[in-house]
Amino acid sequence: MARFGKGKVAFTAVAFATLALWPLGAGPYGLDLVTKVMIYAVLALSLELLVGTTGLVCFGQSAFFGIGAYATVLLSKGGTPPLLVLASGAVLAAAAYALAVGALSLRTKGVYFIMVTLAFAQMAYSLVHDTPLGGGSDGIYLYRKPSLGTWIDLERPLTLCFVAFACLLGTFVFLALLLRSNFGRALAGIRINEQRMRATGFTTYHYQLAAFILSGAIAGLAGFLFAVKDGFVNPELLSWHLSGGVLIMIILGGLGHLRGAMVGAFAFVLLEELFQSEAVFGGFSRHWHLGLGLTIIGSVVLMPHGLVGLPEQWRERLAGRRLARAVARRRAPSDGTPAERGE
Repeated sequence: MARFGKGKVAFTAVAFATLALWPLGAGPYGLDLVTKVMIYAVLALSLELLVGTTGLVCFGQSAFFGIGAYATVLLSKGGTPPLLVLASGAVLAAAAYALAVGALSLRTKGVYFIMVTLAFAQMAYSLVHDTPLGGGSDGIYLYRKPSLGTWIDLERPLTLCFVAFACLLGTFVFLALLLRSNFGRALAGIRINEQRMRATGFTTYHYQLAAFILSGAIAGLAGFLFAVKDGFVNPELLSWHLSGGVLIMIILGGLGHLRGAMVGAFAFVLLEELFQSEAVFGGFSRHWHLGLGLTIIGSVVLMPHGLVGLPEQWRERLAGRRLARAVARRRAPSDGTPAERGE
């Protein structure tokens, strides 16, 4: 078990080291792609806190992501505020909406909770789609990207990539420490058996609400990064399709693991890019949703514990084969006397 734990740490360290070094040798396309992937990884981590840690299946995570993105653009009108002010505004706007949504939706359980979070997300979608506030279906543009003095200018793609990396690393470390704290252990207990946690004196509603707000704030940070990267936001950022996509990311990577959320985000975005590539699939790339869907179905069937569970799955299969061979050898007739062979 100790070796396995060290393997997880080594894998995570290598993954972050690769991400830190990748932009230095990547071209414009590779730089844009890895920045996009890291932003979605931050979003996936926010949902992992709810689904994998707390056991709350939220189908409205795109609302917090989109609100963070829209807040970034709206706060930039009339002059771009400093980077930290703009990022804080996006995070606080998403957290405030998460507070309102969580305070009401956490009164429900199971499938009703899923439907209520979806309904709140669709309400936010309708607000920016059907009113001048969000520019309607055309969306709105971010004409000037924020900066932090002369040190950090997000107009430069390489700088933006490193800022996204810093946000991903900071989010991962923060959540890893959080899950090791008493608060994180309480969330894990709620996921396993909420009734027992209540019986021991825990006010589970407050713990769940705190996790919900924190998850929304992290999603708002991802929305801020996305708005700065693309310089444009539209209502599709709040659609249920994105919520479903993020849920697929954490399932594909492996529920219950922070590194699984990251791996799932990378795998999902890279699969999208692969199936949309005309150079690889030719005319079939126009039907890339079909190829992506079949791949995800196959992955879920063949990897029930996600991508991060593959090493353990292979170990178990190898151990099973070794055990079967050992049993077969014991049951095989020996080369001794006829009496020993049962003759």
